[in-house]
Amino acid sequence: MAGWPAHDRRPDAKLALGIYFFKINTRGKIMWHSKTYGKLELQEIPEKLFMFYEQNKHFGETFEITIGTDSQNHQETTKIVSVISIICKGHGGIFFYNIHYVDLIHNVKQKLETETNLSLEVAQKLIDSMENGYATLIKECPISIHIDAGNAPHGKTRDLIQGLTGWVHAMGYECEVKPNSWTASSIADRISK
Repeated sequence: MAGWPAHDRRPDAKLALGIYFFKINTRGKIMWHSKTYGKLELQEIPEKLFMFYEQNKHFGETFEITIGTDSQNHQETTKIVSVISIICKGHGGIFFYNIHYVDLIHNVKQKLETETNLSLEVAQKLIDSMENGYATLIKECPISIHIDAGNAPHGKTRDLIQGLTGWVHAMGYECEVKPNSWTASSIADRISK
């Protein structure tokens, strides 16, 4: 898929799948973190993605922007980590992450639906912040949602994959599941522990 999804995505895609979500309450500004750039607001990330693209486009390789979320239960809360990354295939990448804490989520289905919902919200906010001034990124860097679910024969998430990937595709994005969903299952997973 070249470029990013059109803005006429079905607003009822979540409802069509019979999934209902709560908004994650956050107080104040949501800060994103980067080992390279420190703390940033979401609106500052497109500039950093574009800088990475400009610094690496001479390699002539494919670029990809990926978004993934993972969560882990800790004593009384669930820690949810969302990640935005950009890679130049074969030449590395950079990533940004934020952290939310919510009441414990015990149900695996609800956890994965919450993670996917949050990844889709982040994707839309990122696209909105990139509409002015980043046409090259929009054209050259497809966006993909990474879901922390896998096809292991006896895995707890296997039966959820079709619904989650169908939902992401209905919203106009490409998506990956384990073992190819490294943004969620590696980066976000490591930070969420």
